[in-house]
Amino acid sequence: QVQLVESGGGSVQTGGSLRLSCAFSSDTASMFRLAWFRQAAGKEREGVAAVYLATGVTYSAPSVKDRFTISLDRAKNTLNLQMDSLKPEDTAMYYCATGRGPGSWTDLANYQYWGQGTQVTVSS
Repeated sequence: QVQLVESGGGSVQTGGSLRLSCAFSSDTASMFRLAWFRQAAGKEREGVAAVYLATGVTYSAPSVKDRFTISLDRAKNTLNLQMDSLKPEDTAMYYCATGRGPGSWTDLANYQYWGQGTQVTVSS
């Protein structure tokens, strides 16, 4: 069982920045992939960014590329998401997830553990 706890959400204006963190309980040596997802009101949950622990390779959704940066602090068992140049369309509940599914990092079915989420609101 892996526990994930997100923090760092809040309300900012367009163009602002936020840094989300996800504290996880498992040793990174036993993990495969960590990711951030988000879900806006009335919309499906979508992948934001992911990191593969064995290689350090990261992926980002086209909508956040060059604005959001995912990073992993192995010493602190923390996954971070630095969000810059925020837009109103980034408003959503943000979730941290981990899983070992073999498919695409954007496929929710590949994740077995999820955090409770942290709300991000961007006003114009």
